[in-house]
Order: sequence, then structure tokens, then C-alpha cells
Amino acid sequence: MVMMRFRVFRLAAITFAAMTATAQSSRSNSAETTPDIARGRYLVTTILACGNCHTPKDAAGNPIPGKELAGGGLTFNTPQFAGTASNITPDCATGIGDWSADDIKKAITQGIRPDHARLPGTPLAGVMWVNFYKAMTPSDLDAVVAYLRSIPPVENDIQAPVYKTAVVRDTYPDAEAGFSERDFADPVRRGAYLVTIGHCMECHTPMAKGAADYRKALGKGGRKFAPPMVTGYARDWQGTVARNITAHPVAGIGSWADADIKRAITKGHSRNGRRLGPPMGYAWYAGLSGEDLDAIVAWLRTLPPKQ
Repeated sequence: MVMMRFRVFRLAAITFAAMTATAQSSRSNSAETTPDIARGRYLVTTILACGNCHTPKDAAGNPIPGKELAGGGLTFNTPQFAGTASNITPDCATGIGDWSADDIKKAITQGIRPDHARLPGTPLAGVMWVNFYKAMTPSDLDAVVAYLRSIPPVENDIQAPVYKTAVVRDTYPDAEAGFSERDFADPVRRGAYLVTIGHCMECHTPMAKGAADYRKALGKGGRKFAPPMVTGYARDWQGTVARNITAHPVAGIGSWADADIKRAITKGHSRNGRRLGPPMGYAWYAGLSGEDLDAIVAWLRTLPPKQ
């Protein structure tokens, strides 16, 4: 009888241990597969600066509370297309509420609209930086999509864009090469990733023969942004010329201290105190972590000097 009780107790203990291990494994697997909404919020509201285009602004150029990502932030009128940044909240009628997670991922990384969306078969406009966003790691992409689906839906119908020419995207070398999460341990590679998904070089690299010259003039600056090509910032905004951010000591930022560069990125103030203007999303970059800012500066220091 004693032996029988021992066997029953031993069997119960083994069963309990197995159930505990299964539960722990289930929680572990769930943690590994559940998108990190907090990470998505961080990316969308900092380095991706999605609200810079997709959140409407008041006359002073400040985001309108309660309208996060509801569309209407910026309007573009270029030789390629004319249109206003769309509503990307989960509103089913005027946003992307009826888009699947896969639909959103394809839009972000491939520029493809789902068949049930308006203008099916028409790529997203060239100002949707698909050629940079394609570099996002799978976990970061999942996190961004999860966050976009978690925000409050806002009804705001934005007029469909008008395309004047075929959509052409310049390939960005680092995005084409791709990144893995192992890269994030190296500050320079981490910075390269952040600068890539932040599409910084889209503005800070000049054009050559109708295409961005990423191979020969990366970070050299010189591109102009002004009304009527872009509207939606403060009414008194007259335009901006993207500056040289290479390591050149005079033409670029090679002689700037790390703190100078960080202040320019997050506060919109040049080293001499001059106020910097849009389209750079200073208000969003202000939320970057110290580690990410350090990584961005580390990568910028590697840019060959250009004049």
C-alpha cells in the first residue's frame, strides 16, 4: 500500500512538472510571437516619424491632438504626382481598418495596395519611402503593424492622389543589403539601420541624372524642399535646403561635437544656434533613446567627407 501511494504521488509530481513546463513553454512561445506594441509605438513616433506626414497640423505646424496619423498632414505637388498623406488609422471607412496585417506590411515594404483598397494595383507614391522601409527587421515590422492597429480610429476621408508618371524608387544600398538583429550590438551598424529606416539620406543626398546619388554623394546635401512642392507645415515656412551631413570639417559636420549633432537632430538647432526648419521631424526625433542617438552619431561619423 505504501509503495502504491508513492507511485501515485510520483506520477502526480511528474504530471504537474510536465504541465508546468508546457505552460512556461507556451508563455515563452507567446512572448516570442506576439508583436511588441511598445516597440512599434517607439519606432512610429520617433525614427520613422510617420506623423510628420500623416498627422494633420495646425497653422503653427504643430500636430493636432486627437488626430494622430489621420491623414492630411502634408500635401505634395511634384512632377510625379499630387496628393495628400493618407489616413493610416484603423478606421474602416477612411483609413486602413479593413487591411490585414499582411496588407499593411506589403504597403510599408513593397508599396503595394491591397486589392480591396482604392486605386488597386497602383503603387504607393514615391514619397512613401518603401525603398528604405524594406530594411525593417521582421520583428520591427510586426511591431509597427501591431501599433498601427492599436491606435484609435479617426474618420478622415483624404482625396485620392493623382499620378502623373510611373512610380520610380531609387534603390538604397544598405536597405538592399538588409540588417539582422545581431547588427544592433554594433553601434555603427545600429546607427546605419536607424538612419536607413528613418530615410534620412532621401533628403540629404543630391540628385544626379534624375536619381539620388547614394554611391558617390551620400549625405552631401543640397536638395531643396519648399512650397508648393510640399505644403502643410507652418504657414510662414518658406522652404529648406538639406545640409551636408558628411564628415567634411567645413562643408559638413565633421567639426561638430556629438552634442551639437544630437541637438540638431532632436531640437532643430544648428551648432551656431540657428533654428532649422522642416521637413526634418525634430519633434519626433526628440523621443529617440540615448543609445539610438549615440548610434546615429557613430554612423554619421563614418560618412566620407564631401564638399
